[in-house]
Amino acid sequence: MDQRVVITGLGVVSSVGNDVAAFWKSLKEGKCGIGSLVTFDASAYDSRIAGEVKGFDYVQYGITTKDARRMDKFSLYAIACAKQAVADSGLEVGKEDHNRIGVLIGSGIGSLHTTEEEHKVVLSRGPSRLSPFLIPTLIVNAASGQVAITFGFKGPNSCVATACASGSHAIGDAFRIIRHGYADAMVCGGTESCITSLGVGGFCALRALSTRNEEPHRASRPFDRERDGFIIAEGAGIVMMESLEHARKRNARIYAEIVGYGMSCDAYHITAPDPDGDGASRAIQAALEDGGLNPADVTYINAHGTSTKLNDKIETLAIKKALGVSAKKVMVSSTKSMTGHLLGAAGGVEFVACCLALRDNIVPPTINYEFPDPECDLDYVPNTAREMQVDVCLSNSLGFGGHNATLAVKKFK
Repeated sequence: MDQRVVITGLGVVSSVGNDVAAFWKSLKEGKCGIGSLVTFDASAYDSRIAGEVKGFDYVQYGITTKDARRMDKFSLYAIACAKQAVADSGLEVGKEDHNRIGVLIGSGIGSLHTTEEEHKVVLSRGPSRLSPFLIPTLIVNAASGQVAITFGFKGPNSCVATACASGSHAIGDAFRIIRHGYADAMVCGGTESCITSLGVGGFCALRALSTRNEEPHRASRPFDRERDGFIIAEGAGIVMMESLEHARKRNARIYAEIVGYGMSCDAYHITAPDPDGDGASRAIQAALEDGGLNPADVTYINAHGTSTKLNDKIETLAIKKALGVSAKKVMVSSTKSMTGHLLGAAGGVEFVACCLALRDNIVPPTINYEFPDPECDLDYVPNTAREMQVDVCLSNSLGFGGHNATLAVKKFK
């Protein structure tokens, strides 16, 4: 028999806060974490703004300087968030069957920091001077592996790399692993750190990034008519997910219940979304069907909402196709207006926001919404958080390659 699956712990590292309390406070207040880029000299770049993590200290998570040198930032962020989520869940790690607890953490790119630095080494000093930790540091599954090693979790372990849908796919896949009885609990979500000269330069070359460099706090404006591109960001969002039976045995506090997961492919273009919104709408419909939900049941959608011309228009169309007449009654917001776009970590961070919205009956806003776009005509919760009864949330993620994911989560009863 399929298991019910619940969320018992949350962890976040982001441009608006390095723990769940700070993150949620920022979202409720409409605080933006985007600023002028400081990681490297971006003066020659078209886009010179980013949602950079500030004041992150890996030492507070028990990571030694020696170990940190053998990891890229995306793995450090993942360990920090996993430790937050496990602690928040109240799970006594030493008393658990480690063979029944797994890890599934997605990342769109993994390590560019290490790739860039070691490329300089091989060019200037030769291959014999490359770090022996080069490959185990940069592989995209390093975060899942390092988190498992940190806790000794020996259950199902994998990594999803579906561009900007990675975090959501990781959570959805972990949900199915627990539902079908292959694990009692999973640490899952997404992590990313690609704010490097190569990462920013590559997205600039695609003309995907906002060039509103003089107004970084106002640059990310999903669904607004004046939007001109997304803002690259970094961080991680990780949750502790358990079978209801496992959570009840230890009297765990439950944030929400995940009930549905939909995935699809546009099979249209490697970067552009299907102009009909067919792929994204099918993912939404699949999540609803999987969760036994009707369109009218949905209270809030945390949209992919990147602030690019195409994404926001097509996602709006997809929501209307999937929900029909109920689309006009649903609150839709993009927290990327505050955090920036965390690429493969976006789905994890936004799923955390959905769990908190359900807990507190507060919908975070889409900030910087000033000029309505006739092609984006839903309720985007403009500029101010809204206190409303929230019973069912959807979280959308749409990735390069045409990858689509929707997660359905509801109040636990």
